Amino acid sequence: GFTVLEGYGLTESCAATAFNPWDKTKIGTVGQPLPGSVVRIADDGEVLLHGEHIFKEYWKNETATAEALTDGWFHTGDVGTLDEDGYLAITGRKKELIVTAGGKNVAPAVIEDRIRAHALVAECMVVGDARPFVAALVTIDEEFLGRWAAENGKPAGVTAAELREDADLVAAVQKAVDDGNAAVSKAESVRKFRILPSQFTEESGHITPSLKLKRNVVAKDFADEIEALYRG
Repeated sequence: GFTVLEGYGLTESCAATAFNPWDKTKIGTVGQPLPGSVVRIADDGEVLLHGEHIFKEYWKNETATAEALTDGWFHTGDVGTLDEDGYLAITGRKKELIVTAGGKNVAPAVIEDRIRAHALVAECMVVGDARPFVAALVTIDEEFLGRWAAENGKPAGVTAAELREDADLVAAVQKAVDDGNAAVSKAESVRKFRILPSQFTEESGHITPSLKLKRNVVAKDFADEIEALYRG
C-alpha cells in the first residue's frame, strides 16, 4: 500500500540527479534526469553525468578530480542503462564488472539480488572474471535452514556444512539460481554454483558493516571453491 519512488544521486552531484515522478513511476529504475541534469551511458556502460549541479573538484586532490571529470562529464563509477523514455536503471558498479574469457561484461548485482531473494540464500557472489562462464558461491541462511530441514525430513540441528552436498538442498538453491538466470541473458547466467559451509559475516571479514560483499577477500579465502567450479 505504500508508494515507493526511487531516485539517484551522489555527493558529487549535489544529491538528486534523477527521480521517478509520482504520476509515471517505473519500478526498477531511478527515474528520469531532473531539469538541468544530463545523463549518458558510456561505451563500457558507465553512467556519466553533466550539469550545473556537478561538483567542481575533490578537495586538494587533483589526481582524483582528473580521473572523475572529463570535459565536464562526471564518471560515476556506476553501470546502468537508459530506456526509450529516458528512465535510468542502475545495474552495478564498474569496478565490480566481471569480464568473461569470451569478453562478455557481466554486472553481478542483478543476478545476485535475484538469487539472494530466496529464503534459503543468505549471500551470493557471482564469479567468472577471465573464466569461460559465470558461476556463483552461495551461502545458506542459517535461521531459515532449520525450518527448511524440518519440512524436508532432515535431522534437527543439521548445519549448512553438513547439507551442502545434499540433493534436496542443491535442488532448492538451483531454483533460486534459475530465477536469477531469468533476469539476465544466457551469457550472463550462472552455469554452476557451490554451496559454502558457512555464512559471510562482518566478523569473518567477508562483508562490510553496511553488509556489502568484500569480493576480493571472498575470492581469496574461497579460491579453492572457485577453482572447483571450473575444474574439468
